[in-house]
Amino acid sequence: MTLTRKRVLVTGGAGFLGSHLCERLLRDGHDVLCVDNYFTGRKDNIAHLIGDPHFEAMRHDITFPLYVEVDEIYNLACPASPVHYQYDPVQTTKTSVIGAINLLGLAKRVGAKIMQASTSEVYGDPTLHPQSEDYRGNVNPLGPRACYDEGKRCAETLFFDYLRQHRTRIKVARIFNTYGPRMHPDDGRVVSNFIMQALRGEDITLYGDGRQTRAFCYVDDLIEGFIRLMATDDGVTGPMNLGNPHEIAIAELANRIIRLTNSRSRIIRRDLPQDDPLQRCPDIGLAQRLLSWEPHVELDDGLIRTIDYFDRMLVEGGEKAESAAN
Repeated sequence: MTLTRKRVLVTGGAGFLGSHLCERLLRDGHDVLCVDNYFTGRKDNIAHLIGDPHFEAMRHDITFPLYVEVDEIYNLACPASPVHYQYDPVQTTKTSVIGAINLLGLAKRVGAKIMQASTSEVYGDPTLHPQSEDYRGNVNPLGPRACYDEGKRCAETLFFDYLRQHRTRIKVARIFNTYGPRMHPDDGRVVSNFIMQALRGEDITLYGDGRQTRAFCYVDDLIEGFIRLMATDDGVTGPMNLGNPHEIAIAELANRIIRLTNSRSRIIRRDLPQDDPLQRCPDIGLAQRLLSWEPHVELDDGLIRTIDYFDRMLVEGGEKAESAAN
């Protein structure tokens, strides 16, 4: 626990990543203000924190200005899965761009350090593998994913313009595929999709030929990266990749989840969505050098914890899972 209690604002704090971050900050001895409009965030994710005297939850949309006094800001507010960010693409772009302007203005006014949760989506469908921070990406600015990809790219631009113009203390983290308990069960992401389908005994939907790869980072490892990045001196701004550099084919992921859930689900194939990248894997050399950080949770261990979470969710919701995790 730190000897200096900070006032920390977490936007998107009731979401998957945000709730884990709030938990970690409280454990480290800080006062935490969780802000969320509950579009994809859920009160259940933070219900266990409500009784903590150092935790406060506020319903607020960051596309409107926020007036609070804080020492640090983690900006995690934005729907992050295609099914959610494509539901209202204009609002998704507003959240990334106008939200960044509002929070950077807040950081400038109160002198707070601010971290932007950016994304590997800024690399688009990469032509370089693995992706390092100096790669400028291959993004389609007119496609259905552009509201998220370009919104996050513009947010990064704003962060570095505030650094140059106003000397705002910034950090930019580029998050690669992260999974774990409290993922939204209907977010359309591959891990949550496969687990929910396997637990229900439904067909597992595999898009494309299954040879496309991803590298999955367990949520606890990612949050540790956030904390270490925020703790660096002002000269370390990023952007910095945070993710797992070990790839796995999507077809192998599906088979692994079937095995871990003892499911009888069959794999069926569908066409690959537009602009869905074939490879996504981070070069984390910068994080290793500057943060002494790398993921430690093995994929099977993280999947078992995530399966247990979704299994409990099904039981609590009155839905009996067909198969249970080992």
